[in-house]
Amino acid sequence: MKKEKSQLMFKLAYSKKNWGAKYDRLEHFKRFPNLKKIVKELENLGWLIVKKKVNYTGISLNSKFKKEIIEFIEEQMPEVRDWIT
Repeated sequence: MKKEKSQLMFKLAYSKKNWGAKYDRLEHFKRFPNLKKIVKELENLGWLIVKKKVNYTGISLNSKFKKEIIEFIEEQMPEVRDWIT
C-alpha cells in the first residue's frame, strides 16, 4: 500500500506538477486498485487536497507538506531520488 501511495503522489508531483490549487481529476488514476482507500488515508494525513467539483472530484498535493511528501516518495521509490524539486 505504501508503494501505491508513493506512486500516486509521484505521478501528481513529477508528471503533472499538481501542488496546491492545481487539481487533476480523480478518474485519471483508475489504474490504482485501492484508489479510494489511498486517497482517504492521504487526505487524513493532510498530504492530499480533495476538491469536490460539480462534474468530478479533483485531487492535488498539499504544498505545506512538500518536504515530507518528497521524502516519503524517495524512501519508497529510491530510483526517482532527486527527480522532484
